[in-house]
Amino acid sequence: MSRVAIEDVAQAALAGLLPDAETVLRIGAAGDLAALTAAAARLRDAGHGDLVSYSRKVFIPLTKLCRDVCHYCTFAHPPKRGERCYLTPEEAVAIAAAGKRAGCREALFTLGDKPEARYRAARAELDALGCETTVDYLVHVSRIVLEETGLLPHANPGVMTAEEIRALRTVSVSQGIMLETTSERLSARGGPHFGSPDKVPAVRLETIAEAGKARVPFTSGILIGIGETRAERLEALLALRDLNAAHGHIQEIIVQNFRAKPGTRMVDAPEPPVEELQWTIAMARLVFGPAMNIQAPPNLSPGMLGRLIASGLNDWGGVSPVTPDHVNPEAPWPELVRLAEQTEAAGKVLVERLAIYPDYVRDRDRWVDPGLVRAVNQHRDAGGFAREADGWATGAADVRLPGLPQSPRAGARPSGVASLEAIIGRAEDGCRLGEDEITRLFGARGAEAGLVVAAADRVRRRLAGDVVTYVVNRNINYTNVCGYRCQFCAFSKGKMSENLRGKPYVLDLDEIERRVREAWERGGTEVCLQGGIHPAYTGRTYLDICHRIKQALPDMHIHAFSPLEVWQGAQTLGVSLSEFLADLKAAGLSSLPGTAAEILDDDVRAVICPDKINTAEWLEVMETAHGLGLRSTATIMFGHVEGPQAWARHLTAIRDLQARTGGFTEFVPLPFVAHEAPIYLKGRARPGPTWREAILMHAAARLVLNPVIANIQTSWVKMGPEGALLALQAGANDLGGTLMNETITRSAGAQHGQELPPEEMDRLILSIGREPRQRRTLYHVPEAERVAASYDARPLTEAINQPAKEYAREGTTG
Repeated sequence: MSRVAIEDVAQAALAGLLPDAETVLRIGAAGDLAALTAAAARLRDAGHGDLVSYSRKVFIPLTKLCRDVCHYCTFAHPPKRGERCYLTPEEAVAIAAAGKRAGCREALFTLGDKPEARYRAARAELDALGCETTVDYLVHVSRIVLEETGLLPHANPGVMTAEEIRALRTVSVSQGIMLETTSERLSARGGPHFGSPDKVPAVRLETIAEAGKARVPFTSGILIGIGETRAERLEALLALRDLNAAHGHIQEIIVQNFRAKPGTRMVDAPEPPVEELQWTIAMARLVFGPAMNIQAPPNLSPGMLGRLIASGLNDWGGVSPVTPDHVNPEAPWPELVRLAEQTEAAGKVLVERLAIYPDYVRDRDRWVDPGLVRAVNQHRDAGGFAREADGWATGAADVRLPGLPQSPRAGARPSGVASLEAIIGRAEDGCRLGEDEITRLFGARGAEAGLVVAAADRVRRRLAGDVVTYVVNRNINYTNVCGYRCQFCAFSKGKMSENLRGKPYVLDLDEIERRVREAWERGGTEVCLQGGIHPAYTGRTYLDICHRIKQALPDMHIHAFSPLEVWQGAQTLGVSLSEFLADLKAAGLSSLPGTAAEILDDDVRAVICPDKINTAEWLEVMETAHGLGLRSTATIMFGHVEGPQAWARHLTAIRDLQARTGGFTEFVPLPFVAHEAPIYLKGRARPGPTWREAILMHAAARLVLNPVIANIQTSWVKMGPEGALLALQAGANDLGGTLMNETITRSAGAQHGQELPPEEMDRLILSIGREPRQRRTLYHVPEAERVAASYDARPLTEAINQPAKEYAREGTTG
């Protein structure tokens, strides 16, 4: 087939039309390797960009007995006198624990096919273990490893029944079996699979089909160089494609090259040259198209990794820093640093994944057993890859910060960086980015993330200079009783609350006024008031709070009431939003906090806050307030169940509303604090965003909202003071408020939050060479006497929370 014809096939594949079997065989017979690999690489880039993934795993050889006698294998051997047939659970856990200490996330169980069908010793040992089959024992040990180490099991036990596959699904996030070949002649006498009943192609294809019916993310692939023809390789790939078309469960295709091993009958068989491996990888890419994960083991082709990347692969498979490749013990794993360097040299970015690939992680309700979702959430990032192992967590103190991502080194630019730079350029020019462009910003990793951060810092410098602002304020959370059941909230208490950490309370107007007066005496210019949606509160409650504060201290800025509180207040009084907001403004309300936004994507809101106002209602409150001259902040609470596409929708909604009203004073990223949140305790959410995601949220927000929102605030409560300083170097220009009291974030388990006084604010800002400057809520300069009063302020008196005894329940803790 001509070079032009291969290009036509590739273009069709980009449009979703994969070549039929006849076309595949014609391409394969053409022999134009250069054209083939070039087309395959373009398809790979369309599906995976610059990312080449791997799984950091530990190999657990549960048994090396096997009833098959493949003539190239050194893994399997007969029982040996004095040796057990199977690892004990304790031995398996010890191997997994060593892997966990080395940063592994996957426990790969390798074992032979059905040894109990051939060896009496295996049957006797299984009887003693209380198991009927090897797969029964595998299920048992996998569960123990998962429970004791948290590593995600992936199992390769060979041919299985439908029942065995379903049982294994409850303890493993993925399974696999190499098809190897569909050539029956290789199982005939003299062939490499002679005497191996589990290598009969039809038997293996049936296992793969049953895995699809059971919705198991599955690994398969082919082994090249064992006597098959090129046409037979393609027939095997097409058979796998047919099964995937029926079930969608094949998450990766491995192209593994035969390596001759001493002590086997095929020790003198020729190994396939690298060109054969390249050809097969490229053909696999054309057969399966852009989205499929095509893998080749890096330890079997040392020194050739750049050529394999150029052929269209996007994954290196499992790489263990602890255990050898038990199937290919003669081929050591490349060190991860060296693997990253070689991947980078080929213009790609090495990224760690889990045993289950990102597409299946994102669709985990379909592909992951409910009992395993918690474990997957612990390990995943927002894109479905593995969390960076940097130890950072939202709100945690005494953690070593990873620092900021750096731009590409000279001569080491990722091959697809030009498209990212074009998006960055449009953002710097103030253009409105589309959702796909914003999602691309959030997908930046490694050096690409460095480009996003650097651009955000440039825009910050242009809009805000080197001044870092903050406001001296006090948070007053007037009640923690709430009739809503937001799954992310650990603050609210009451009969509807699912998490009773702390006692239900309310503040009367006298205590609210006392706290406001104390804040004023300590130099405060703002009080920020928010609380639970108390079932007994009405809009009159919020009006009374404003009246009381304004009567006591007319010059105090009242920054109060989330859009949810405003919505509820208007409904309880039976008036329109516009009427209620006008009444609040007349009563003294000065501006609104942009909370209760969480994620402005109703698919996400249906999971985290199903009974709360929806996206359109939140935006309606804000647009109405802006129309009445009430300014507000805007926030995003991220790092729980949502992903980059939802972030893009949120930022787009904020930008579009700002373009209409100009009412937002600042945008505030709020990383999710998971520790005490109900949705996290139930295993349904991640443990907050990763450090990369937290920094990119600040940077991407700066770019996406340029120039319509001038101020990006970083939360020192969520990020930690040192983390907030790094966010100030990634696009942020405001350090929020001194707070005096903060209870919502601390209720969720954060270790920061009581107060960061002006002296400490100034010290932090000066430490990065920026100029500290106090501000009022709307970014006006405060009066000199206010600034002077804020320094060397006397300690806060003890806050008094009146118990809401009617909302207390037995078991409520303090």
